[in-house]
Amino acid sequence: MATRGVGPITQDWEPVVLRKQKPKSSDLKSSKVVNNALRTGAPIETVKKHDAGTNKKTSSSAGPVVYARKLDETTEPAAFERVGTEVRAAIQKARLEKKMSQAELAKQINERVQVVQEYESGKAVPNQAVLAKMERVLGVKLRGKGK
Repeated sequence: MATRGVGPITQDWEPVVLRKQKPKSSDLKSSKVVNNALRTGAPIETVKKHDAGTNKKTSSSAGPVVYARKLDETTEPAAFERVGTEVRAAIQKARLEKKMSQAELAKQINERVQVVQEYESGKAVPNQAVLAKMERVLGVKLRGKGK
């Protein structure tokens, strides 16, 4: 059995202080809180954000305005080159001579049907790898000078 020490019993606990959470910034901006602070005389800080609530471009003092679209147009072409009409016709002609559907051609070249449709309609951007596969399967020349 444990023996107690001689003398008065003391408490070794430290006090615990509970505090309220800090108010959120959105709560501090509400009109109710602002009006209450005005009534009590508490300091209120108002900050105007630069060009807030306006639809202005950057000011002329900041220098010339550079538009991203204009910059892109000077460095890159506006539209990509599409499949030419000779290539479109050659693909369709060779496919029909072999009595293949677009789906069958797509399956043989391991591409989606949509890719073959885009090449035959002229909407596709020419990809040399896809054209090489079509040349191999269809047995026609689609690239180079001897199209």
